[in-house]
Amino acid sequence: MAKEKILVTSALPYANGPIHLGHLSGAYLPADIYVRFNRLKGNDILYICGSDEHGVPITITADKEGITPKEVIDRYHEINKAAFDKFGMSFDIYSRTSIETHHQTAQTFFKSYYDQGILVEKKSMQFYDEKAKMFLPDRYVEGTCPNCGYDEARSDECERCGSLYEPNELRNPKSKITGETPVLKETSHWYFPLGRFQERLEKYIEEMNKKYGWKENVLQYCRGWFKDGLKDRAYTRDLDWGVKVPLDNAEGKVLYVWFDAVLGYISATKELSDKLGKPELWREYWQDKETKYVAFIGKDNVVFHTIIFPAMLMGWNDGNEDQYILPQNVPANEFLNFEGKKFSKSRGWGIDVIDFLKLFPADPLRYTLAANLPENKDTDFYWKEFQTRNNSELADIFGNFVNRTFTFVHKHFEGTVPERKDLQKIDEEMLSGLKEYPKKIGELLSKYKIKEAVFEMMNLARSGNKYFNDVEPWITIKQDKERCGTTLNICLQTINVLAEVFEPVIPGSSEKLFKMLNSPKINWDDLGVIELASGHQLNKAEILFTKIEDSQIEEQINKLPKEEVEEKKEKFEMITFDDFMKVQLKVAEVIEAERIPKSDKLLKLQLKIGKEQRQIVAGIAKSYNPEELIGKKVTIVFNLKPAKLFGVESQGMILAAENSDGKLELMEVSDKVETGTRIK
Repeated sequence: MAKEKILVTSALPYANGPIHLGHLSGAYLPADIYVRFNRLKGNDILYICGSDEHGVPITITADKEGITPKEVIDRYHEINKAAFDKFGMSFDIYSRTSIETHHQTAQTFFKSYYDQGILVEKKSMQFYDEKAKMFLPDRYVEGTCPNCGYDEARSDECERCGSLYEPNELRNPKSKITGETPVLKETSHWYFPLGRFQERLEKYIEEMNKKYGWKENVLQYCRGWFKDGLKDRAYTRDLDWGVKVPLDNAEGKVLYVWFDAVLGYISATKELSDKLGKPELWREYWQDKETKYVAFIGKDNVVFHTIIFPAMLMGWNDGNEDQYILPQNVPANEFLNFEGKKFSKSRGWGIDVIDFLKLFPADPLRYTLAANLPENKDTDFYWKEFQTRNNSELADIFGNFVNRTFTFVHKHFEGTVPERKDLQKIDEEMLSGLKEYPKKIGELLSKYKIKEAVFEMMNLARSGNKYFNDVEPWITIKQDKERCGTTLNICLQTINVLAEVFEPVIPGSSEKLFKMLNSPKINWDDLGVIELASGHQLNKAEILFTKIEDSQIEEQINKLPKEEVEEKKEKFEMITFDDFMKVQLKVAEVIEAERIPKSDKLLKLQLKIGKEQRQIVAGIAKSYNPEELIGKKVTIVFNLKPAKLFGVESQGMILAAENSDGKLELMEVSDKVETGTRIK
């Protein structure tokens, strides 16, 4: 079978804080499992990652701590690199976007777009802090939302109601640097015209999906952006931290971090090539049409890797002879929550990877996360589930099977692989499974169905345990030693296969197992074919998995905040019945729904209310896709004064409840109730 050349990248984590378990489930563990599997297949695969070290979050952290951005990135780059190493990530390189190679690469791309005439220069009004003598990025300005009155809104967007607005519409703006009232001052930026590439991007994604089967959640994100229409996106920022814009008239401007960061994959590969003493090696992966490029990310990064980065590569390819490949697949995962709630550093909710690994080994965590990956929907990490996965599955099923087999072989066969003779039907079925399971698991891993693959891995361990019980070697060792030897031979062949199929998920434990077997890894495709020879000497057995005590888990649960957040007591004034009766709540049916361009939170809904039809703008786009709303009967505030949200009139308000994880649930009404009915 021909070997593949594969390039794999994982999203570059921001170097402004430590990574947590949610990050692992999104972009890193799935990629590592896929990479390790392909290495076992003998494929030529390169795995690239590194720290994203530019952008406003870095400068905000530096300002809060009174240190330089360089000190921030140096600290967190090392913390996260150490966490990844201890977790068992097998990057070929973990680079940084602050290195000179990256700056040169990013500037070369920008200059190519500029020289080709792709970039569009536009003037706009932006907040300027006269005391600090600098333009203020969106996150550095806080004020009152012109639509809902929220007093911690950013200069361009309200996180509470989802409204987007121009800076001059923000009320009571304040600089988060000096506390002064900023002024609006004209500035200019270069924009990348994504709309110019929309038709090509749509064709590219549909073609990749047809050939390689993209995940439905990724396709839905892309189609939503396409339906709204791609717009020009600012390529530069007024900031002193980042990749300098390589133009004479661009003093004080840097590349917008999202254009800069995705190019970090290329610059990291260049850095690796230099370290290997093969400066042009990177081209064999990025500029070879035969290379398969897979980008692993979390769902919050879908647009950057399916639309923006491919458009950037298309733009480069239009004007240069050295052509870059585009991602063949972008298997994005949803989010992992912690004990039923979103990870939140400010609320102390969750645990960082480096802290977790001070308490427990990496492999049980890798297994638990892999068995519960948020591949198609959000999932949760629970301490109790972690304990159960470790104790009941790794220790009691897998570990117990290995321990029983090695104990028998060392006690009764001098630690060597017994001969296999006179196979019975149960033996042949077990040996057949040793060929079939790796094929099934390999197919699932190749299709990024990692959770299913992990389930099948443990099923093979279950089969081994069942086989051991059914053939009863503790009886045959007394009555028919040759029959017992055949049984234990097959158990050892099973363990040899288990050591390899589990290697992508729990590499540390597999390494121990290979040492116990005194056997090297083989090519994945030879599993169940190439076997341990009769008479092969085994090494001494080790305990693979240590059980986790209830007290250890209770200690961690007790460390969690008693409340999700230190809630301020809600202040409200009592109203009379007459006040309540002024509010008209009515039943409405959603007949049309669509996204509002430029907003990732707002949907425009057309509602049937009795014989009347109304339009309402609702901030529910992050909880509902437009198509799933059609036909739902919901509750609305009927007599609310009309208002404009992002330039679109809203004639009322739709009611929803917010769960502890921030997800909105509409207040739906039974189909038995007619639209237009008043709720009292």
